[in-house]
Amino acid sequence: MPFPSTASLAAAERRLSLAPPAARRSAEVLTLRARRPKVLFVTPESSDFLQAGGLGAVSASLPRALNRECEARLLLPGYPAAVHSGKHVEIVAHLPAAGAIPPCSIGKMTLPDGLEVYLVLCAELYERPGSPYGDPQGLEFADNDIRFARLSLAAAEIAELGDGGWRPDVVHVNDWPAALTAGYLKWRGFDTPTVLTIHNLAHQGQFEASRLADLCIPESAFGIDGVEFYGRISFLKAGLSYAAHVTTVSESYAEEITRREFGCGLEGLIALRRQEGRLTGILNGIDKSWDPRQDKRCPYLLDPQRWKGRYADFIRGAFGLTLSRAPLFAFIARLAHQKGVDLVIEASERIVELGGQLVVIGRGEPEVEREVAALASRYPEAVGARIGFDASEARALFAAADFLLMPSRFEPCGLSQMFAQRFGALPIAHRTGGLAETIDHGVTGLLIERAETDDLVAAIDVAFDIYASPREFQAMRRAAMAKTFDWENSASQYGALYRKVARVR
Repeated sequence: MPFPSTASLAAAERRLSLAPPAARRSAEVLTLRARRPKVLFVTPESSDFLQAGGLGAVSASLPRALNRECEARLLLPGYPAAVHSGKHVEIVAHLPAAGAIPPCSIGKMTLPDGLEVYLVLCAELYERPGSPYGDPQGLEFADNDIRFARLSLAAAEIAELGDGGWRPDVVHVNDWPAALTAGYLKWRGFDTPTVLTIHNLAHQGQFEASRLADLCIPESAFGIDGVEFYGRISFLKAGLSYAAHVTTVSESYAEEITRREFGCGLEGLIALRRQEGRLTGILNGIDKSWDPRQDKRCPYLLDPQRWKGRYADFIRGAFGLTLSRAPLFAFIARLAHQKGVDLVIEASERIVELGGQLVVIGRGEPEVEREVAALASRYPEAVGARIGFDASEARALFAAADFLLMPSRFEPCGLSQMFAQRFGALPIAHRTGGLAETIDHGVTGLLIERAETDDLVAAIDVAFDIYASPREFQAMRRAAMAKTFDWENSASQYGALYRKVARVR
C-alpha cells in the first residue's frame, strides 16, 4: 500500500478534529500507521562526539538506520566535543531547575548527513574532561546521579513540550543513564511511551535513597514496583518498571538475563516482562564502513590478496614486535573481568610458546592495566600493548589480526567480533549472548563452551592448526568476510516495535 500524500493526511486531520473521542483515537492510530513514527533516541554517548564503549557506536549508527523507518532525532549531553564542534547550535528551549537538578538549555544541530541532534547544554555537568561517566583517571564522577537525571528529565520535557511541530511518538532510552526518563514521564502524567534498551545489565545506576528529593523522584515510587532496589535507587529499574517495552541487544541475552546467573538481581522483573510479551532481543549491527571493500583507507582495493599482510607488518612495527609470518592474535576491549582479559593474560603464554604474537588495546581496571603492561614487558618481541583506545589504531588491528580473542564471561551483543569478521580476523569467543548468534563455530570463528583458561588455550591450539592449513584458513576467512551485520533488519524490527507501543498509549 503506498503512503498517503501530505494533502490526504491534512484532510484526515481536519476530519479528525470534528470526530467524537473514540473516532479520534482510532483515526490517530491509522495516522500513526500511515506515517513514520517520530522517535527521540536518548543516549549518554555517541561516537560522533564522545564514546566510552559499544553504546557509543550503536548510538551513532542506529538512529541513522532508523531514519528509513522513522523520524529519529538524537538527544545526548552537551559534551565539549559536541558543543565546540564548529557546527551551528540553535537554542530551542530553556528548562527550569528541579530539586537539585540544575536548569539547562536545549540546543539543536544538524549533522552533515541530516541527522538532527539535541544537546542538553549545562556546562557545570557536562563540560569537563574525561569519558561520559568519569574523569581521565577512570574514577566515576561523584554527581553522575544529577548528570543523568538532568539528561532523563530533559528527554521527558522534550516529549511533553515538543520542538515546534515535532513531538516524539516514542522515546527510546538506552541503558541506566537515560532510563529514568520513563519514570519522569509516568510521574508527570504524560503518556508518551518509552522503549528501554539494556546494553549491559551489570551497570544499573544505583544511588542512595536519600537522593530521592534531589532527583525529583516521588517517595511513592520508592518501592518494589518502582525505583527501589535493595534499599537504593536504581535508574535501570525505573526503566524496567515504567517503560512500555524493554529490548536487549541480542535474543540470547534477552533469555540469559531472565536467569539468576546473568540477571544481576533483576531477573524476576525481567522474566515478568518476558511473560508479558514486553521483552525483545534485537541484535545490534555495524555500519558499512567496516567493509574493507568500501573503506577508502584500506589497501584491499589495491591488492585484495596482500592487504592483511600489509596491515600486520604495520601493527608489528607500531608495537615493536618482531616481523613474523606467525599468527597474530588481538584483544581489543575494556580491560575488565567481564571481558575475560585475565584469561587472555593466562593464555598468552601458550601463544608465545607456539611462536605466535599478541597485541592488546584497551583501558580499564588499573590493576589489570598494570598486568597487561607487565606482560608486554616480559615478551617485548611477541606481545604488544596500548593502555588506552584510539579508534584508527583499533581498526588497523582488526585489519591486521588473524584471530581475535573474546572470552567474555557474558556479552550482551558485542561488536568487536563483527568488526573482526568483516576484516577477515577469526574470532575465538565464549558461546554467550550475541557472540553465539554472530559467530559460526568452525566456519567463521571458534566458540568455547566455558569462559575458562583451559578452554581458551584449547581453542588457541586449534587456531594454530587452522593457520597451518592455508586452504582451511582462507576458506574460514572468506566465510567470515562474507557475513553481513548491517542495521537494516534491526531497524525494521525497531520500527515495528515503535508502531506497536505507540498504538497502545
